[in-house]
This record gives sequence, C-alpha cells and structure tokens, in this order.
Amino acid sequence: MPWNRRVTLYHAPNTRSTGVLILLEELGADYELKVLNLKAGDQKKPEYLAINPMGKVPAIRHGDAVVTEQVAIYLYLADLYGEAGLAPPLGDPLRGAYLRWMAYYGSCFEPALVDRSMKREPAPSSTSPYGDYETMLNTLTDQLSQGPYMLGEKFSAADVLWGTALTWTTAFKLVPDVPVVKAYIDRINARPAVERARMKDEQLLAEQQ
Repeated sequence: MPWNRRVTLYHAPNTRSTGVLILLEELGADYELKVLNLKAGDQKKPEYLAINPMGKVPAIRHGDAVVTEQVAIYLYLADLYGEAGLAPPLGDPLRGAYLRWMAYYGSCFEPALVDRSMKREPAPSSTSPYGDYETMLNTLTDQLSQGPYMLGEKFSAADVLWGTALTWTTAFKLVPDVPVVKAYIDRINARPAVERARMKDEQLLAEQQ
C-alpha cells in the first residue's frame, strides 16, 4: 500500500452503516469497527458527537480525515480503494453516471421517501428536490431495467448503496416490490460481502442484547 489506508467505521448494526460495512467487505479494505449501541444512547455521548455532531451513523475516520454523510463515505472509500474497481475513475465514461446515481440517492430518493412515509404532499415541483414521487421512482426503475447493475454491466459502489436502500425501503413498503426492483435486490443480496456483513451485524446485535 502506498500509504496507510486503514479505516475506522463508527457503526451500529442494522442501520445505514451496514451498507458501509458491506462496501468495506466488497473493497477488501483494512478496517476496524467502533460499535455504537443506539439503544444505550452511545450516538449522543460527547465522544461520538466530536466525530459527528449530528449524532448519526455511519461515520469513518481515515488518518486525520473524518467523513460523515452516507454518500460521501461511499465515494471516499471507493476512491481510496480504487484498485477494487468499484468507482469508475476520472476519464471513464461511466464516471458521470456513477456520480449521478450516488447523488440521486440523497438529493431525490431519500427526500421523496421521507415525504411518502410521513404521508406529506411534496412541495410544488418548482421547489421540490425530487419533483413528484412517481417521476422519481420511474426514473430509478427505468435505470434498473437497463442492466443487472446501476451502471449496466458494471458492479460499483452505487450498487451497494442502492441494494441496501431498496432492501429496507421495500421491506417497509415505501417502494413497491415490482419485479425489476426485486430482481435487483436479490442480485445484490446474493453477494458474499453482504452475507459476511450481515453475519457480523447479527453477532454484534447479540452482544448488545
């Protein structure tokens, strides 16, 4: 390794940080876990608020760099372990689509899901970040129908993000379990890295109980 790439993941099992754990497994990364017990309020303790004042997981530390916000963490890690091939590099024609779908998750998908779960009408289309729910979802499913992965034939960090997100949003009936979505979820969840991460989560949950 040209420099120390060991990463610390501040993690709580069965939360959004599970996706980052899956990504670390996919990357073959050198990492350690700092496990938080959310029921015990670890995320609100001063030592963790010094890492992320929002009191949310995931967060990572790499050397002197601290990264919060889910999408930023995915982008950082996939570039840090670029040899794993999960982030198209600058100059690759797929780089634009990769960045688009990573950003789409936070800028369109999650805001739409929050409104949906709260049974709120979206803001007028001129001010709503996602327009309307149906357009947002159709844009996503149209992309999924074009290949096995978000970038067509190429598996990337975007698939770890979206596979994780669609697994829990379909489970909570926030996204319809239509065939193209179900097939995508099944494809991602069949990957060995997902199984390894979920086994770790099961062990951590047992220890916390």
